[in-house]
Order: sequence, then structure tokens, then C-alpha cells
Amino acid sequence: MLSHAPSQIPAASKPRLSSRRRSSRLGAKHLTATAAAASTLRSVSASRRGFVLFVPSLAAASAVLRPLPSAATEADDTESPAPHPPPTEESLSPQPAADAAETKPEASESAMSRVYDATVLGEPEALAGDARGRVWEKLAAARVVYLGEAELEPDPDDRVVELEIVRGLAGRCADAGRGLALALEAFPCDLQQQLDQFMDGRIDGGILKLYTSHWSQELWQEYEPLLCYCRDTGIKLIACGTPLEVKRTVQADGIRALKKAEREAYAPPAGSGFISSFMFGSGRSLIDKISSIDDSMFGSTSYLSEQARVVDDYTISQVITRELSDGDVSRLLIVVTGASHVMYGPRGSGVPGRISKKVPKKDQVVVLLDPERQVIRREGEVPIADFLWYSAAKPCTRNCFDRAEIARVMNAAGRRPEALPQDLQKGLDLGVVSPEILQNFFDLEKYPVMTELIHRFQGFRERLLADPKFLQRLAIEEVISITTTLLAQYERRKGRFFEEIDYVLTDTIRGSVVDFFTVWLPAPTISVLQYADDGSGSSLEFVKGLLGSLPDNAFQKNILGQDWSIKQRIAAVLVGGLKLASVGFISSVGAGVSSDLIYAARGIVKPSENVETGRKRSPIWKSAAVYSCFLGTSANLRYQIIAGLVEYRLGESLVTYYNQPLIAGLLSFVARTLNSYWGTQQWVDLARYTGLQRSEEKPPAEATMPPDSAHLEGCTTEGHDFDDSSNNTNKSTGPS
Repeated sequence: MLSHAPSQIPAASKPRLSSRRRSSRLGAKHLTATAAAASTLRSVSASRRGFVLFVPSLAAASAVLRPLPSAATEADDTESPAPHPPPTEESLSPQPAADAAETKPEASESAMSRVYDATVLGEPEALAGDARGRVWEKLAAARVVYLGEAELEPDPDDRVVELEIVRGLAGRCADAGRGLALALEAFPCDLQQQLDQFMDGRIDGGILKLYTSHWSQELWQEYEPLLCYCRDTGIKLIACGTPLEVKRTVQADGIRALKKAEREAYAPPAGSGFISSFMFGSGRSLIDKISSIDDSMFGSTSYLSEQARVVDDYTISQVITRELSDGDVSRLLIVVTGASHVMYGPRGSGVPGRISKKVPKKDQVVVLLDPERQVIRREGEVPIADFLWYSAAKPCTRNCFDRAEIARVMNAAGRRPEALPQDLQKGLDLGVVSPEILQNFFDLEKYPVMTELIHRFQGFRERLLADPKFLQRLAIEEVISITTTLLAQYERRKGRFFEEIDYVLTDTIRGSVVDFFTVWLPAPTISVLQYADDGSGSSLEFVKGLLGSLPDNAFQKNILGQDWSIKQRIAAVLVGGLKLASVGFISSVGAGVSSDLIYAARGIVKPSENVETGRKRSPIWKSAAVYSCFLGTSANLRYQIIAGLVEYRLGESLVTYYNQPLIAGLLSFVARTLNSYWGTQQWVDLARYTGLQRSEEKPPAEATMPPDSAHLEGCTTEGHDFDDSSNNTNKSTGPS
């Protein structure tokens, strides 16, 4: 196991070693040049089998060297008074077995991650089995391996993959007798001395952390296992980042603001064409897309950002070139830097192109770690990398699902892609439809009603794929709404219920429509059109893209390629409130207009009844404004919680992990019933506060009053407008 915290060692003393390791290293000092080259513990243990015949000499050397005065050995002897015997064949032989056991979790960990070949035409191809072994062979045969990690927001999964790759290459380089070095852009190159002291044990991780005060606490915790592993195994650490002062100066004022010495050290010479290749290259692939998204709207800042990128690339390339020239020529160099610095592009751009004169591109391998999106390569296009490497728990946005698994699901269902809806066909082409979603679609097709809904209506398809119980929840809401509405109507109208059935039906239908939208709008969805549509640049496409980037429910789980932030979830609540508010406004205005039409129709059908007697028209626009505010605030928040937390998260967990669908359905029913009652009380209080309803009821209406003048206050269900024209109560009630 790796230590997640560096040991606290005084700067003046050497790091303490165990007795076995100390005696082995003391004995190794008198071996031949072959043993001296084995600088790491792994290489020493791997070479022990070849030196079994030299055990007597090794023991003699240990016996001679042990009495030598040493501060470190004296300190060790005080802790362990009984000296260990010299290493023998029995003490040496178990060590390779222990190393072999140590490599087993590495192999299993490596098998858990996913690797894709990005050099093939079309979508990247998943690699497994023998192909996965060839990936390791290509990495071990290269001179430089680039690991491109996320830049805008550091991804903890990147450090997991980096440690996995470093561990895998360390073992292979030890077997081949090659050295290994790790260059980190995260460390500015002026911290090389501190890294050397950390490697030698003169400072510990706590002191080294003080030199990275510009890092966050989380970033240090992510890098610490990698740094400790390199220190413990003797992998050289190289700082290759741009000094912070230089980078900040370029970002603020450009390269011209640098001092002459800084410009000579960190900026490419004039006329090298390095800057022009970035700014005007025609085949920049993903670099273009990343830069244009972030910088195109900020004017001159875009050019300063490009200059800062050029300085970073130049600094990294200079450090790599110097290390390859001055260091061990057989050493493998792993470079960990931002993805945009190492992605393949036009000739001369990026770090691989910059050092291509010193190191041919065939000896360089680019690996992108957990890229958010994959690119479908077309003929004539330069691949963005050699491989795409994903951690075990990291979903990617495009082309992550193996075609073989998709084909297996299609064959099992006896279906062809041409028979699927257009959006699913596009999703399969782009690789954003998982086998699980496809299987859910085929399961829904087993029911005739579901088949009609998911094939004819895209909205139902998106909601049913995200939540197969969506229709059940909609039915529960409508049953509660209609039942409570009819009971309230019958209680207030009594014997006139069937005579005034037209009013009853109008209120019930209107309330059902409102309740439908209160379930429809906050429901979680799965849509692939946001990936299929590239956007034409029009304002309408921009609005559609903006809304498509938000979840339909603030508590919706992250789906494929979507990792919604807190701000996006808050925006989803606001957008959902605006949608429900618009529904409430339109329904309230429609309720007022329909009431007028019904009164007019009854006056024509029964002219003997003076239906206008005592009628006081309620303010339609005031009712609409109050009702829309109620739906957009109280009702929106309650339905976001019910649809997202209660039904989607808690209910799905009951079904998935505890196999309790009955309890999940009962929970949904109880939650929506309580919500209907509570929402009704809230609406009555709000209506009375704003003057839409009276605080006290009058005695029963006289015979001269119109039939619909019964008092319905306090008995209305949320989500319905009950016409109480005698009281100036065109009551719009909130959603249940």
C-alpha cells in the first residue's frame, strides 16, 4: 500500500530504512556496475536471482561495512539492538515472491480502466485483452509518454490513472533495465531544487507542500500518492512548468512585458513561427474548439491567453529536450501536463511537434486522461492523441459504449437501428446511448400503450427512459386531483351538483391540465438531441442549447456526459419556476374567459334565470398574476422535491437495492397526497391575503343568487379554479 502522507524526517538526517533494506543497500555498494545501476528497490529485487552465487561475498561485504560509523546507522541501531544476520539465500528468495504479489493489484487495477485507440478512422476503438497488452508495449517502447489531464477543472480521476500508468511502466522499465523519470507541469521549473531534496529525503512532504501554496488542499492530496510512490521507488521527479511570476505577467500584459532574461528563457525566439501556428493554423482540431469557446468573447484577452499557452509549451519542450539530452539516453520520460499542450495538431504546434526535431513522433505517445468528449476522426484529419484512457468510474460523453454490446442488445430484441426513432438513431451513431437505455426502450415496447407513447411522442420517450414509472406517477397525481376536486365541488354545491355539471367539468378539466404540467415539467429526462444538434449559431439554437445544458429537475442524477454543478441545478429551479408560472398565468386567464362564456351560454339557454344577479366579476389579471407566482414558487419547489428526491432518488433506491416496488409506489402516493393537502392550504392563505377570497363565509346563498355562487373557500383543491362569482372568487388553486 502507498503511504498517503510523507514521513516526517529531519532535514539533516537520512531517511530511515528497515534492517533488511539497509543491509541490502550496504551490500549493494560493493557489487559490480550492474548492481550499481539498479537504483530502485524493484530493480534490486529483480536482479537478486542472478546474484545468488555471490551470497558469500555479499555477506562478507555487509560484515565489513556494518561497523563503519554513520549517524543514520547509529540511530537505527539504538532502535534495534539485535543486529540482523547477513542476507542469505533464504532471506533473498521470498522477496521476488512479495514483489510478484505486489504487482497483482496493479494488474487488476489496470484491467478496471478503459483504453481507446484514437488513431483509427471513425470513433475511437475500445481495446481489451491482447490489444491492451500491445498498448503497454507501445508505451514502454517510447522515449516520451505524454499524459494530458484536465485543465479548467482538475479531475481527481486523472491522478488515479496517472498513478496506474506510472506503476505499470515502472515495472516494465525495471524488467528492461531502463530508467524512468516523471515530469510534472504542476511544479514550476524553479522548484526543481525542492523536488530533488524531496527525492533525497532532505525534506518531507509537509515542507514540499509549503512551496505549492498556489495549489488547493484537494490537489495536493490527489498528487501526494504519486509523489510518494516516485520517491519510494527512485523515479526521478522533474519540474517542467512555467514559473508563476512569468505566467502571471504574460497573462496580464503579454510576452513583451517580460524582462529580457525571462523572455530569453521562457519565450520562443522571434521568427520561430510558434505563435503563428497557434493563432492561424488550419488543422488545430480540438485545440481550436477549446480556445474559441472560452476566449472568443473576450477580445484581446484571447491573444494573451494564446501567448500564455505558447510560453507554457515552450517551457515544457525546453525542459524535455534538456532532460533527454543531458540525462540517461535510455530513460523513459513521462510528462504530465494539460491536455491542450500535448494534443496532436498542425506541424510545430504543441509540445510533441515542438520537440519532433529531437525526438521523432514515432517515439512519442500521447495519452489523454478522462477526456470529456471523444472526436470521430475522419479521413485526412490528424488524430488528437494515440490513446484515450478512462478511469474505472469515469463516464465519457461520446462513443464510450462498445458496439459489440449495443449489437448484442439489438440482436436479442430482434430489432434493427433503422426501426428506432430518429433521436435514438443519432444517439447510437454518436455513441451516447448506453446498452441500458436501449434495453429499457425495448422493455417499454412490450406494452402496447407504452409503444404508442414512446414512438409517437418524444417528450414521453425522454421521460419514460429516465423514469419508467413516470406514467404511474402521473396517474397518481391526476387521480388525487380529480377526486379531491369532485369531492370539494359536491360538498359545496350539494343538490345543485348535477344541475351545474358544466361548471364542475370545466373546473375539473382545467385542474387536470394544470396538474399534468406540474408532473410533466419537473420530471427527469434523458435526451440525446443535445449531442446530435451541432447548433446553427442562431439565437433560437443558443436558447435551446442553454436550456438543454440544465437538468429538468434540480435533484436529477448526473447522466452520461453531464456533471451538473450547483449553479446549474439552481438555474434549473428558476427555469422550472418560470415554466410553471407561465402555465399558471395562461390557465388562470383561460379560467376567467371560460367562466364568462359559460355564464353567457346559460343566459341564452335559460333566459328566465337572471344569472347575472349578484355576480361580481373577479379581476382576471390579478388572479392570473397571483396564481402564476404561486405555481412558480411554492408549487415548483414542492414538485422539484417530490419528483427528484422522493420518487427519483429514494423510490429508485428502494426498487434497485431493496427490491421494494410496492413501498416505492406507496411512498409516491402518500407524498403526493400530503403535497395536495398542504398546497391547498397554502393557496387558500395566499388567496385570502391578496383579496381573491374572503376570510369568512357568508350564510348559504339565497335562491336569487346564481347557481355557481356557492362558497368554495377552504375546500378547493390545489391546481383548480372554482368559480365563485358572487364572492369575487375566481379561485385559482395551486397544483396538488
